[in-house]
Amino acid sequence: MPFPIIGLTTYNDNNQYGFPIAALMHKYVQAASEAGGIPVLIPSGLTEDARRALFNRMDGILFTGGGDISIEHFGGEAHPRIVSMDAERDAVEIALLKAAARGGKPFLGICRGFQVMNVALGGTLYTDLGDQMPGALKHDYDSGTQRQFMAHVVKVKESRLAGILGETDFQVNSLHHQGAKVLGAGLQAAAYAPDGLVEAVELSNHPFGFAVQWHPEWLLEFDHARRLFAALVEACSG
Repeated sequence: MPFPIIGLTTYNDNNQYGFPIAALMHKYVQAASEAGGIPVLIPSGLTEDARRALFNRMDGILFTGGGDISIEHFGGEAHPRIVSMDAERDAVEIALLKAAARGGKPFLGICRGFQVMNVALGGTLYTDLGDQMPGALKHDYDSGTQRQFMAHVVKVKESRLAGILGETDFQVNSLHHQGAKVLGAGLQAAAYAPDGLVEAVELSNHPFGFAVQWHPEWLLEFDHARRLFAALVEACSG
C-alpha cells in the first residue's frame, strides 16, 4: 500500500522566546504515521492560491482538536468560556473542509475538527454545553491531566462508521465544552453520548467524511481508535 500524504491542521502559538509558531500535539502525527500515512502539517494564514495548491497535493486531511471557533461563523451565542479563538485557523480549516466535502477528498475531524465540519456545512453549536444543553453531562474534563480518562460511553448507531470502528458501545475521553446543536447539511449522526449529544457524524454521499467529538489519538491502545486511523489512511490510499 502506498504512503498517502495526510494534511494535519495546526494551531497558532508562541514559543518560549515569544516568537509565533505553528504547532500540533505529536499524538496526531503518531496516529497518522502509525496507520501508514505521511503526516504533513498545514499552517494557518495561507493565501487562497497556496491553500488550493496544497489541497490538491494532499491525499486526505485530518482536522485536529483545539480552541473554539468564532461565533460569527455560525451565529452562536456569546459565552464567557469561549477561548482560544483564531481567525486565521478558522478561515483555512473551514475553506479546506468545504473543499474536501465538495471534492470527495477523504477527511476525518477530531473534537474541534468535528465542530469545524458541522459549522462549515451550515450547522450550529452550543457554545457551552453546561449552560445551554438541558441535562448535559460533564464533557469538559481537564485537558492537561485527563486526556485518557474514560468520561462516558458512546453508542454508535448502525452506520458506515460502525463498520469502521467494529464496535458500537465503548468508553471515550471527553475534552470539550461545546458541541453540535443543529447538524449541517448532509451530516448524519452516527454516535451519541448518554445525554443525547451527538458524538460522531458522517457525510452522506461522500467516500470518507467522518468526525468524532472524542480524542481517539489518545486512545490508540484500543482497536476502535486504531481502526479509525487505519480507515482514513486506506481511503487516502485509494
